[in-house]
Amino acid sequence: MGTDSTLAGKEVPIIGTDVFRWIELSVPSSSSNIPTAVDGTNATTIAPPTVDDRASCFVLEDPSAYLIWRIHKLQPHALELLELNASKELPKAGLRFIFPYQLCPFAFVCKNEISRNSRFPYLLYVLTVTGVAYLLKIRNVSAYASSALFPAEDLFELNVCDYVSNHVPITAVTATAGCVVVGRSDGSVCCFRLGVIDTSAPGFVHELRDEAGVSRLWGLMSRGKMVGAVQDMEISELHGKRFVFVLHSDGTLRIWDLSSHSRVFNHTVTGATFRRLWVGQFDPDSSTIPLSILYKHGLDEELEMISLHSIRYNFGERNVFSMDPSVQNITLEEGQCLDVKITLDKIWILKDDELVSHMLTTNVEEVEAFSYALQEEVVADQLFQSSEHQADEILQIACSIFSSSKEDVVPFISSIFLRKLLLPGVHHNAALHATLAEYSRHLPESDLQALTADGLKQEVLSLIEHEVGSEKLSILHSWKCFLTRYFHNWCKNNAIYGLLVDSSTDAVGLIRKSSVSIFRSLEDIERIVEGSSDEVGELTGLVDLLDDDLECEILVELLRCVMSFSQQLGKTASSIFYESVLTAPVISSEDIVHCIVKILETGSCISGPNEKELIDHKSLRKLSAEMFLSLQSLYRKASAWSRILNVIQGFLKFLVPQKIIQNFDTEVSSNINSSIIVHTTYQISKVMFESAWDFLLFLSYLVDIGGQVHLSHDDITKIQLEIVPMLQEIIFEWLIINFFAITPSAPATTEDFNSKLSSLHIDCNTGKQLWNEKLGRRDFTLAFILLLNVRSSSTDHGHLLKRFPNMQSFVNRMRDFISWIIWGQSGGSSNFLSRSIDLAFILFKHGQYEAAEQLLMMAEAHLLKEKTSQSIQESDGGWCIRQHLLGCCLLAQVQCGLHTTQKDNKVFDAIRCFFRSSSGNGASEALQSLSEDVGIPYLGFSGCASTAAWKLQYYQWAMQLFERYSISEGACQFALAALEQVDEAMKDENNPVNGSITTTRGRLWANVFIFALDLGRYYDAYCAIVSNPDEESKYICLRRFIIVLYEQGAIKILCSNKLPLIGLVEKVEQELAWKAERSDISAKPNLYKLLYAFQMHQHNWRRAANYMYMYSTRLRTEAASKDYQGSSLMLQERLNALSAAINSLHLVHPAYAWIDPPANGSSLLGEHYPSKKAKRIPEDHSDNDAEPERWQSCIDVEKLENEFVLTSAEYKLSLVNVKWTFSGKDGALSDLAELLVNNNLYDMAFTILLRFFKGSALKRELERVLSAISLRCCLDKVESTWVEEHGQLVTSSKLEMVVHGSPVTHHTTPQTDGSSCWATLKIYLEKYKEFHGRLPVIVAETLLRADPQIELPLWLVQLFKEGQKERMSGMSGRESNPASLFQLYVSYGRYTEATNLLLECIQSFASVRPADIIRRKRSFAAWFPYTTIERLLYQLEELTRKGHMVEQCDKLKRMLLSSLQNHLKTLKVDSEDAISVSS
Repeated sequence: MGTDSTLAGKEVPIIGTDVFRWIELSVPSSSSNIPTAVDGTNATTIAPPTVDDRASCFVLEDPSAYLIWRIHKLQPHALELLELNASKELPKAGLRFIFPYQLCPFAFVCKNEISRNSRFPYLLYVLTVTGVAYLLKIRNVSAYASSALFPAEDLFELNVCDYVSNHVPITAVTATAGCVVVGRSDGSVCCFRLGVIDTSAPGFVHELRDEAGVSRLWGLMSRGKMVGAVQDMEISELHGKRFVFVLHSDGTLRIWDLSSHSRVFNHTVTGATFRRLWVGQFDPDSSTIPLSILYKHGLDEELEMISLHSIRYNFGERNVFSMDPSVQNITLEEGQCLDVKITLDKIWILKDDELVSHMLTTNVEEVEAFSYALQEEVVADQLFQSSEHQADEILQIACSIFSSSKEDVVPFISSIFLRKLLLPGVHHNAALHATLAEYSRHLPESDLQALTADGLKQEVLSLIEHEVGSEKLSILHSWKCFLTRYFHNWCKNNAIYGLLVDSSTDAVGLIRKSSVSIFRSLEDIERIVEGSSDEVGELTGLVDLLDDDLECEILVELLRCVMSFSQQLGKTASSIFYESVLTAPVISSEDIVHCIVKILETGSCISGPNEKELIDHKSLRKLSAEMFLSLQSLYRKASAWSRILNVIQGFLKFLVPQKIIQNFDTEVSSNINSSIIVHTTYQISKVMFESAWDFLLFLSYLVDIGGQVHLSHDDITKIQLEIVPMLQEIIFEWLIINFFAITPSAPATTEDFNSKLSSLHIDCNTGKQLWNEKLGRRDFTLAFILLLNVRSSSTDHGHLLKRFPNMQSFVNRMRDFISWIIWGQSGGSSNFLSRSIDLAFILFKHGQYEAAEQLLMMAEAHLLKEKTSQSIQESDGGWCIRQHLLGCCLLAQVQCGLHTTQKDNKVFDAIRCFFRSSSGNGASEALQSLSEDVGIPYLGFSGCASTAAWKLQYYQWAMQLFERYSISEGACQFALAALEQVDEAMKDENNPVNGSITTTRGRLWANVFIFALDLGRYYDAYCAIVSNPDEESKYICLRRFIIVLYEQGAIKILCSNKLPLIGLVEKVEQELAWKAERSDISAKPNLYKLLYAFQMHQHNWRRAANYMYMYSTRLRTEAASKDYQGSSLMLQERLNALSAAINSLHLVHPAYAWIDPPANGSSLLGEHYPSKKAKRIPEDHSDNDAEPERWQSCIDVEKLENEFVLTSAEYKLSLVNVKWTFSGKDGALSDLAELLVNNNLYDMAFTILLRFFKGSALKRELERVLSAISLRCCLDKVESTWVEEHGQLVTSSKLEMVVHGSPVTHHTTPQTDGSSCWATLKIYLEKYKEFHGRLPVIVAETLLRADPQIELPLWLVQLFKEGQKERMSGMSGRESNPASLFQLYVSYGRYTEATNLLLECIQSFASVRPADIIRRKRSFAAWFPYTTIERLLYQLEELTRKGHMVEQCDKLKRMLLSSLQNHLKTLKVDSEDAISVSS
């Protein structure tokens, strides 16, 4: 019999079955008896171990579910259990049972029909290699916690070895509900009613044997004819009875009745090595049971075969089974047989490389085989693993296309590979994790699973870029290596385990290592493209489009040409074309087609050919030659190209998505069947797209070589104007469908407060939460969103939807879905461009803004191709709706966390879209007709009669929309646009705008102001204020303007020439002053300083001074009310403010150099400033006595300077941590001066005296200050002998003295050293003695009073002698003269110094020239201190009398008397001479 198979279906992976979370449950063991061999050693393995991966599926009827179990050969201790329900969501978790011993390659899971307890819906039977059978009562998955221990009360455990003699190995095991059957190597079979009755109860174990009688133990009685070891067993139920089918190694086939424990059938087959046994579903019509046996023929041990048998049964008084003599043998040419399932009419054979089905027929010579494409072939094709040159062709074509921009080649190629890698069915989490691990990217699998599509792209792309950079490999080589490794890991992690067959629906699926899939039938186009073009005549739908058999032959030949053409560059070229459409197009699709056609025509891709490129060149040239001959043959057969083109047009109608009109009344739910429909849609759309693309390439090539194949001008015109546009429309539609099927949905966004409440589970429903959880998953594509919006026929929600339907059902439902996408609910859409609006609305409503944008952009690009010679704006406003919706999509994306550049681009595009939408044909009617239910922001207005009124309302709506999203740029533009429409719109009496023109314009200008201010465009914001006709609104905006400028630190702009403040100067000043009074004084920038600068800029000096004085007053008030740590800084600020005020008033004419005192406060010298201002006196009376009264009520420069001086003193004291505040009381200034002196602030002290004291008061205060300084010097003298800088001191016999009763002063700061103190005294005494002539006397008297024995500095003594340069002066002169010093010496007992001073003066007088006798006599007579000299002589006599310093006193007395006698004689002579001269 023939073995050639026909492709009949394809595998459809259930997306998401690769990311289950497994809940591990450790199964405890209570078995303590380990089987022991005859020789006494432990025989731990008594049952066959798991050497191959095994899996199976149990189909539940009610409730409908599929229980799938898997045992991995690398994890023989574990069993995975997964429950799938076709009408429900894919479960998130499965159960993984960990057993203490390795498992046999067997498990049986079924519905719990023993106890029918809802807590334990399922039962699981397993057997370990140690002979321990387990029965697990399985709860729902949600009842288990991860890494938990399986409850012991839910477990039945049976050690089969306890019932087996001699420990004969177990070779096969099977089970059914309530019964476990084991077969041994000696051919015996035994069944255990595990879980039904107690192990010690009679009837728990039965041996199946021929003899009558009952025995619990095996081997006690003779069994008659010996048979071979049990090879395989399977239990089947017929008419309520259970039968076990047993295959022995010697070919014996037996059937046992489990109810009577008797054998009912025995048959022997010889001549082969038997491996497996499968029993099919019984056929009640023919009373037969199909049965298949896997064996290896004796002549060829490597060749596997399957023999199909039919066992007839007759249930009457006796159960009679008989073997049908006809045997159907199936040879398995290649590959290992993994699993076999038998249904009523087919046998399904799963090998490690393919799935094949055969019809069950009595005609064994004509058995047709059908093959089904596995996912490995699809993944290899998508990852360019089918041919080693496919990836190279992508690079060659890309380099040729991007010849002018080579930098675009690498990102474009990477984009293609990334898209292929993340395709549904290609992307596999475990495979990608293993591949990344090979590149030392050890990302946890859970983290990898949590990544979005963009995150995965970044991860893979960074790996490729690292490989290119570190090893200096080409980008293509890096991608080829990565994809090769990934494909290897994909195959490894998706190894085929077993079949899933639902006989009730004829559904067939595949259980893989880490995924599950379902098979579907082929679509008609797939039969042609992937099957054989000879099947064209069998496709009724296609034949109906052709006129006769000749056209059918033409189509067959034509398809062969196109397929041959496609195999060369078609698949790689379609990937490039697809990527160029979905991404931002660097090059148009027409240019791509032209470039590829040129490559096919010339046979060259890039310059500089190497050996491989020469081979490719030869291949392309060969293709050109063969194509030329084929086209010539086709032309001769058709006799005219017009007929061929008609056939092409007929075939293209076959590629158009079918329009199916049905009555829909039920919403489609999200379930596993929906996932299969979506992926089926992707597979079909891919084939359709590539088929249409191949024809487009073929026709483009045909036009290019038209002259060589007799193509006329009319034929070329028909191709270009009729067929190519039709093809482009088909390509566009299938590309859109493909886009929906493979593009992951975007995560749900939370934009407003209501959404945040929803995330907190406040006032929200569970359905919406589940929906939001799905959004953003890689397996939840856009097609799911669209599918869930389809309303399907209620008949679809019957029995079939609860299960996996048959293969053709998926194709039929896929056609319905595609028809809904392209043609709409009732098939009423005239073209897909109008339909794209409805789909975009759906996507937008579900938060898929970027996808909706891409859809609309692709529709727009396609529309531009179609309407190059006419307007692209439809009369029904469809173009306007697309632009409006596109703007909404762009605007919504801005809220999703885009980068700054992307965000700005989206905003500008959205603005452009809204402007275009408002100005299109029929915009008003179309956009106002949109209901609130479509999902986009609702316009909320209607009834706009005129175009201006419509635009005014629309622009205001757009303005509010941008404002809602905090996008001031767009809001500002639409506010300005609305302003342009106000005047014309208001002319219409029926306009829907409320308010007058002034109010409307004022509101819009206020909005412009707000948006410009938000954007930091202060000039534009100010212009909006000036332009606002509403005065109230204008001033409100002005206040807001100043507040924002202040908060943004841009308030200084008011003092520049950038803003024309004409007419608003006073208002601006008023607002600034109001703001300054209510702002924190320490805030930056300082508004008082700004007001000062503002007034200075306006040349308003007095007001500038006024604000700075107000600032100073605020500072003083704040300092008094608060405990400022930085008081010195605040005082410095006050000084600066007062200084600025003084400088400003100096710029004013003296007659007007005054400011008003603060209204709510007083100045520092407030007691001198009346609260009421007196009448100003004219300038011409300024020199009369009324001048002081003129300034009583104002603060003039003098008063400001006085306050400046006092503040300076306060500042100086603050620097030495002395706090002082002027109280205004009598004596406060004197106390201040003293405080300054005590803190060594002498300059400041003298400044205070000279500023605030005059006349005798000034002299008195100077005496006090210098006396205080003198006392400080006196104290320093006591501590250490002071040596003057130049060593000029009056000598003294005593170097050190102790002063008793000297005043004690307390200092807040450390005293200066002695030299500094004496130098300070000298400086200030010499500086200020002109103000008071007796200051040296006061200083000397202070020093002598403090210390009578002190040595007066030479410079101080010299001050008394100043003015005595003329000898005739004697001891007279200024207030501080030698006589004053002489009196001080005598008064304080300094007799020696007094005598010396007197002798010095007398000697000086005696040396006067004779010409000055008259003047000398007069002056000396006026000065001579008789009393003091007498006192001196008296004191000397007293000392002598008392015996104190007798010798020294006598000496001084003699010197004094001698000098006086000589002096008197001189006076006598001078008198006589004067008389003589006068006479």
